[in-house]
Amino acid sequence: MKSPPSLYDICVKLAVKDCVTVCKFCKKEFRSLPDNVLFDFYYTMFLEKRSCLLAVEFSELEVFIRMLTIKHKRVKLLKSFQGLINHGSNVPDELIQDFSKYVHKDPEKAVSVGIQVGSFFNEGGWYDYSIKILTITEELCRKQAQTAEVLRKCLQCYHRRIYAETIYCEFKSAENTFTSALQVIEKLEEMNAVPNLAGLYANFSTLYFHRSEYDESFAWSKKALMLLNDKLPPRIIIEVLRQASRACVVKRRFNQAGLLIRQAVNLASEIYEIDGHPHFSDTLLDYGFYLLNFDSIQESVKVYERSLQIRMDVFEKNNIHLALAHEDMAYALYVNEYSSGRFYAARENADRSIRLMERILPSNHLMLASAKRVKALILEEIALDMREGNNSHLQEKFLIEAEELHQTALTLSRKAFGEKNVQTAKHYGNLGRLYQSMRQFEQAEAMHLKAIAIKEELLGSADYEVGLSIGHLASLYNYHMKRHHDAEKLYMRSMEINMNLFGETYSGFEYDYRGLINVYSKLCDQSNVILYTLKMRDWNILRAQSKPPVHVEEILPLREIIDKFLGMC
Repeated sequence: MKSPPSLYDICVKLAVKDCVTVCKFCKKEFRSLPDNVLFDFYYTMFLEKRSCLLAVEFSELEVFIRMLTIKHKRVKLLKSFQGLINHGSNVPDELIQDFSKYVHKDPEKAVSVGIQVGSFFNEGGWYDYSIKILTITEELCRKQAQTAEVLRKCLQCYHRRIYAETIYCEFKSAENTFTSALQVIEKLEEMNAVPNLAGLYANFSTLYFHRSEYDESFAWSKKALMLLNDKLPPRIIIEVLRQASRACVVKRRFNQAGLLIRQAVNLASEIYEIDGHPHFSDTLLDYGFYLLNFDSIQESVKVYERSLQIRMDVFEKNNIHLALAHEDMAYALYVNEYSSGRFYAARENADRSIRLMERILPSNHLMLASAKRVKALILEEIALDMREGNNSHLQEKFLIEAEELHQTALTLSRKAFGEKNVQTAKHYGNLGRLYQSMRQFEQAEAMHLKAIAIKEELLGSADYEVGLSIGHLASLYNYHMKRHHDAEKLYMRSMEINMNLFGETYSGFEYDYRGLINVYSKLCDQSNVILYTLKMRDWNILRAQSKPPVHVEEILPLREIIDKFLGMC
């Protein structure tokens, strides 16, 4: 049974009602409440759908600063702020306008306020607003005497801004912030006043990660790990562990990645799970990323579902955090259902992601490239599963739409990263697969060869991404271009790469074994047909016996985590 409301809750609810309907309260009176009581007053306004009045209150910077001090109710503040945005309010713009006036009133305090509000905007996924307010804050820092204290504040500003710029795909601006941050660090070193840089270095790693420069990302994440200590805020520790894990995943250092992300999940669960803070969702997304890449696909889907639900509970709609979670969910479901052909849920999540992004972002924003790529992959598989005949027109429609989505994604990627980038190479590879499905075999081969060349140059010849593209080219040669000897060599090379990375139970071997059985059938090599039929049987037995990795919910001491990580190097 539901507990009856407390006397306190009844009083707050009545106060809100009086304020709105009877006007017994005036602003001066209720703003004189203690900060924690005023917070409850405003949150009750939100629950009572008094959005217009709440928007007026939150638009005043000095009022909003008071709400930011109530740390233990941050999720409620995020919910109500997003609720105002969903209602059509322009509260973020008005806060920034008020901040521009505030800097003249109290320049010294304004720096801390700008960092606080910028951090809050980052938490809520309002990255463009975070960039704006932190840029004003940086200018304010530069105008003040360059003392150690001011320089540290400036570094805090860069710490938040480079993260916002990176996630929002403003890579040129992020590069400038990176350079400015290094210059400030150099000045602080001369003063012997450098603060702990673990969090900043993790964000440097995030920048290189999103630009697909994986060696640099790994190097910065390792530097961040080495700076961790128990005096740092748990939030920073979790962020460093998360980012270091992601950098390890793309470098295919799965043992290290698993160690780090499990510890991040354990710590985040203890701090954030109880009130459903989006930071816990962020950590789960990175855990899902690790599991998906480590070939624990079903487990990754469960983690992504949990993460998406947290974000839905906080943001409801019209938020970039929600759009990105739907995209991750779509891709995980696409991979999980690849052999079953049940792509409805994957497609629905991809559509939701794109719809949300199109409401929030400019039409040519780079974030759309990834979401459109995922939808294109799903549409291609749906089209391939359609039978010829009555569905041929619909099949062609889906394939054409998939091509348009892939071409858009490729254009956005080339504009942002250039030709020689892993993301660009992935888009070429995706087009290669699509042209194979569209029976445009020469174009398909050209796309696959481009993808392989770029990936080999950037990642080396033994990387998973190279193996993936080689496997796709092998399929093209095998099933459509009748180049069976070439296909055989490519399948063997793909299997060698993946055997070294994942071991003999890797899920992708199903397609390699089937491909080789077809190759040897066409070459009339019966002994190898039998050999690889038996190999596939043994693989199926091993897959059935394999179990998902066990998550031990034990929080290890930081020193032990770092020592284990270094031991694995």
